[in-house]
Amino acid sequence: MTKLKKIQRDDLALYRTPGGLKYSPDGTYLAFQVKRADLEKNEYHSDVWLAQDGEAKQVTWSIDASIVDWKDAHTLILRRNTKETKPGTTDLYLLDVRGGEAAPWVTLPYGLGQWVQIDDTHYVTTGGIRVDDPDAYKDDEETRKKKAEEKKAEEDYHVVEDLPYWFNGQGYTDGERTAVFTVEITDEGKAKVKRLTAPNFDAGGLRLEGKRVYFSGNTFRKHQSLYSKAYVYDAKTEKIETLYRKEDHGIGGFFELGGKLYCQASDMKTYGVNQTSDIFRLEDGALTKVYTPEVSLYSSVIGDTAEGGGAMYCDGKEYLTFATIRDHNAIFSFTSNRGKLAKKTIWEQDGMLCSMDASDKEIAVVYQDWNHVAEVYVMDRAGQGMKQITTLNEKALEGRYIAKPNRLDYTSCGLDLRGWVLLPEDYNPKKKYPAILDVHGGPRCAYGETFFHEMQYWVAQGFIVFFTNIKGSDGRGDAFADIRGDYGGTDFTNLMDFTDAVLAAYPNIDTKKICETGGSYGGFMTNWIIGHTDRFCACASQRSISNWISFSYISDIGEYFGPDQCGAKNTFGDKNHEILWEHSPLKYADCVKTPTLFLHSDEDYRCPLPEGMQMMQALAARGIDTRLIVFKGENHELSRSGKPKHRIRRLDEITGWFTKHISNKKR
Repeated sequence: MTKLKKIQRDDLALYRTPGGLKYSPDGTYLAFQVKRADLEKNEYHSDVWLAQDGEAKQVTWSIDASIVDWKDAHTLILRRNTKETKPGTTDLYLLDVRGGEAAPWVTLPYGLGQWVQIDDTHYVTTGGIRVDDPDAYKDDEETRKKKAEEKKAEEDYHVVEDLPYWFNGQGYTDGERTAVFTVEITDEGKAKVKRLTAPNFDAGGLRLEGKRVYFSGNTFRKHQSLYSKAYVYDAKTEKIETLYRKEDHGIGGFFELGGKLYCQASDMKTYGVNQTSDIFRLEDGALTKVYTPEVSLYSSVIGDTAEGGGAMYCDGKEYLTFATIRDHNAIFSFTSNRGKLAKKTIWEQDGMLCSMDASDKEIAVVYQDWNHVAEVYVMDRAGQGMKQITTLNEKALEGRYIAKPNRLDYTSCGLDLRGWVLLPEDYNPKKKYPAILDVHGGPRCAYGETFFHEMQYWVAQGFIVFFTNIKGSDGRGDAFADIRGDYGGTDFTNLMDFTDAVLAAYPNIDTKKICETGGSYGGFMTNWIIGHTDRFCACASQRSISNWISFSYISDIGEYFGPDQCGAKNTFGDKNHEILWEHSPLKYADCVKTPTLFLHSDEDYRCPLPEGMQMMQALAARGIDTRLIVFKGENHELSRSGKPKHRIRRLDEITGWFTKHISNKKR
């Protein structure tokens, strides 16, 4: 029997990631983009692909671009991804899919966000502005150049007044807002631009229905709110109307169904900031709740070889959306009957969905299961006859051993829970194996039976890898996901009970050689674990939280997320500090005995670098074997979309740390 090849760390650079699915207006073509790594330049490129009649092919070669939208039945609008020649602008190209290369079309005088088309020459977009210079898009070339020089002279300084003043993946955002613009493209290929919203207004996503563009947002000075109002821009009257004036819900996800306007909104009163949005009918200035989801209406199943994208579609007759059910995804279909919504599940199976679009005849998705990296699939509008139309990752996985997730059900704290175990090739029950417990982030995410490169790589290195969805995970409703005030409580017990269940099912795991790792919430849990047990021989804490007090004061989401998740009020003071400190792993650093590696990115503003620095220094000062790796220029998404060499270095560091410490352990 031919032995299969092992998953290698550098296979990360071989995977191709499809996304941005867009059907042409008549449904003839399906366009999408494919992200690929360039190890030599340590960056990513994006190519545009086209599918017709179930056959897919690459259609761009000389331009690194992503899809904006279809201009007409055979013309794609593309956004050039390389750095613009003029700061603060966006270069758009047109590609005739019947043949030829992408050609320059127009340059927008701002950084483009969303884009919707009113007619052949008129569009509505979102784009970035600054409160102190909201009309910079009107600047001529000389003025733009002068401002760029002035900005360069100030590049050594950050002046911040807003809260939040930075945001993960965006850097310092103080004074920045997202505006709504109209764009008219002239016959000469020039963009006539007009800003519709006030300088202090910050807009959410756009939804086009006919000639009406719906969006949410709010006006703020110094302090951003979690709540928003609802608006519509009517292209016929060229006016904006406020549809919902109260600031008591976070609003988004607009769609029209059966002639009625609906949206997703949450008041965050019952389950805090992680509360699932309900579906409301928005009519006569009022929100009327019409559907309360039992599960999240998006995909929260995680992996490290796929990226999220559009998760909903509506054609006025049917509303399609992803859903997360326990450990996998489904597609829900909603129809309207006299203002009431009827739901049915049209597709559901193990694995994860990452992107979706639909035409009159079919639905396209990006899908990934346990032994395939993400590919594009199509099915009919009833969710039947699913067919794979790309083989982007076939060669990368050809001849590789991929460990199948072995499901393990267990009970903890009165909860029926589920986990999985990955076994090395030629697994021998009589042989002793080291093992790794991997804890997901979120906490409102979910593991599923889907390909995870890091886990498969560790299996290839001879480890048994096990992972689970504990209390706080997504897929089972708000009550199950709610661990406010219980961080380090039920969730920690669940993980320890799962570890016991795995050891009972696989007694040949060497109990002296069990390692543990996790990122974000999983990083918090790693920090908590080392302060409450020494059963693991080594741990690796990634993009973690160690001190809820400092996190609440410096994270981009800290002001509301820290107190909310710890069961404190969203105001600071001594009593709140006591609650935050009680749930902080740093408080228990005196109890740590476990060698622990810390990995953080210097531009991670979600779980900022000082969180790892504090915990690492606390261990080092106590003589605990520890190490801190700081990735420059990376943010919270290092493991998923960081630079290729950095992602590989991350895997090297964790694997090396574990290998070192299991080698030091004698049976």
